[in-house]
Amino acid sequence: MKIEFRKVPQTTKELEFDYNSVKIEGTFCKISQSLTKFEANLSGTTDIDCCRCGKTDEVTLNENLEFLISDGIFKGKESDDLVIEVENGVIDFDEIIESELQSIKTDYYLCEDCSQDSNLFEQEF
Repeated sequence: MKIEFRKVPQTTKELEFDYNSVKIEGTFCKISQSLTKFEANLSGTTDIDCCRCGKTDEVTLNENLEFLISDGIFKGKESDDLVIEVENGVIDFDEIIESELQSIKTDYYLCEDCSQDSNLFEQEF
């Protein structure tokens, strides 16, 4: 789903769509000329690989997302919120969600078998 930055309303707009096996529900609104606030819940399932054995597991997601979307380079003061900069004045929610999913998949994850294995995987002497 794409929306032009200039068409983002100043009143809160509901957002709900499915992306692969994930559902996104939330809101977004323009908070300044060049910033949009995005708050959503990411739920569903995704495949993730175990960092130790490489086995692929399906995990359930329930992630809260909160960030600002900047039209171009963010020129504001430091923010406690994550700021995503978009190009060409177009917000591509599919791209943002794909990025969030990839971020989740790169976290350190151990499958159930490996998390119960107390043996050291790699030892240095």
